[in-house]
Amino acid sequence: MGEPQTQADADLPLTGVKVLDLSRVFAGPLCGMVLGDFGADVVKVEHPGRGDDTRDWGLRIGKTETTYYNSMNRNKRSITVDLQKPEGLALILELVPQFDVVIHNFKFGGAEKLGLGYEQIKAVKPDIIYCSVTGYNTATAEAARPGYDILVQGEAGLMAMNGEASQPPLKFGMAVVDMTTGLYAAQAVLAALFARERTGRGRQIEMSLYDSGVMVTGYYGLDALLMGKDPERYGNAHPSIVPYGMFYASDGPLIIAVGNNAQFEKFCRQVVMRPDIVEDPRFATNVERAKHRKLLLPMIIELLGTFERATLLSRLQKAGIPGGEVLGLHEALTSQRTQDSGVVQQMPHPLAGSTHVMAPPYRMDGERLPIRHAPPTLGEGTREVLQNLLNMTDEQLQALKAQGVLTLPE
Repeated sequence: MGEPQTQADADLPLTGVKVLDLSRVFAGPLCGMVLGDFGADVVKVEHPGRGDDTRDWGLRIGKTETTYYNSMNRNKRSITVDLQKPEGLALILELVPQFDVVIHNFKFGGAEKLGLGYEQIKAVKPDIIYCSVTGYNTATAEAARPGYDILVQGEAGLMAMNGEASQPPLKFGMAVVDMTTGLYAAQAVLAALFARERTGRGRQIEMSLYDSGVMVTGYYGLDALLMGKDPERYGNAHPSIVPYGMFYASDGPLIIAVGNNAQFEKFCRQVVMRPDIVEDPRFATNVERAKHRKLLLPMIIELLGTFERATLLSRLQKAGIPGGEVLGLHEALTSQRTQDSGVVQQMPHPLAGSTHVMAPPYRMDGERLPIRHAPPTLGEGTREVLQNLLNMTDEQLQALKAQGVLTLPE
């Protein structure tokens, strides 16, 4: 393990851990970013010309970054190395012994073809923690299939459980399979690091988008297995808690989440002012409310539409019932609540002046974990990393640049 880069880094849980991030797009980079958030020194390896694919996705920031790229690559340093060139591969294999973790999402068999498979990496770093992300389980007949979030959303049943019953299957707004796979991968790496402290043994971690997609089905998936058929789709409503979801006041939408019978009684008596509803045995318990939802919900919807949103929100708060506004994305991210949380910050940018960066969601000892490195420009750390870790001279770097193996920051 390496040394902390700054005194501030010394207080972070993964200070000293070095991560070589060979991945691109979403799931792998998210795994690396999580480790970087906790203090690991994450070195992201990118192609010298195009970089990560996501440097061309989303809205442009400066010359080499985009909103998509920036969302998955804070707290990293970027180096450019062409892995297809023998000199580039040699550089990576020379770097590997100084790292604790390797992450990649090459196509099935691609890492081995390059010379970067688990056994090949283990040969130069026996205690390496090696995490690969693929589309499908490598022990199945579909191992070689390329995996994309939307494919898995369809194949794992996620699209079939999302949206309103009257709509066709609907994908989630975010790449939820990629996101959960990246988070699961980071958890696995953390567990392997913890185990290595006790045993000295490295691990090979294999994550697949499909396995993670199935996990996302959660209780809906178990409902389907128990019933032997697809559960109904309820859109913004909850499959088993009533009333729970998005409703409309006379002047706009709001969220109401009545979580138990005591809250429902308060909802009827103190919010919509209809005690007779809770006194009806068909609505007295949540099991009965769920059973009679098609009778109850139209009544609730009509009642809520007779009140202004501010009135309902005030009554919900006084009654201790969860409720809130439904905000637009920009409105939410610029709200006072978001400002107070510090989860969206601005970082200096060499060309754009400044750019928004999401801060780590983790808080430890009362403080949010810091953004130590803004999402890097393409190859901005190449010289620093290779000189510090491999003692390369500027002449050697310039020679590799001339061969097209790497690029150097201006």
